[in-house]
Amino acid sequence: MTNPRSLTYDEVDVGDELPELVIPLTRTLITATAIATRDYQDVHHDPGLAEAKGAPDIFMNILTTNGLVGRLVTDWAGPETELRKVSIRLGAPNHPGDTMTLTGRVTAKADGLVEVAVVGANRLGNHVTGTVTAALPGGLR
Repeated sequence: MTNPRSLTYDEVDVGDELPELVIPLTRTLITATAIATRDYQDVHHDPGLAEAKGAPDIFMNILTTNGLVGRLVTDWAGPETELRKVSIRLGAPNHPGDTMTLTGRVTAKADGLVEVAVVGANRLGNHVTGTVTAALPGGLR
């Protein structure tokens, strides 16, 4: 759930855990978000063509994953949060019918910025790992 009030820089400490963000991976979510990001690769919307290319089904695109990682941080920190850098690496694919659970932990805090380590996992393993650097109200901008 989105925090209606933004956390301030002083309210955040290294080691703080973010609330989990659980994403049911529906066929509609995977297809619609690929189209919304103008990624028309067939592996994101056509099961037959995805299978022909070696995948068991369609799978989520990186732009959707990137957006969900950002959402994890902004849902926790609130609407005044500015994402300064998102650095992610993909692993196991997100397929329809599974669930991805995103978790995060504050790993650094300096110069008005907060760094959050993020992991998004499904039943196959880690779908995404990475870091998000964010500016919170009250920090240097």
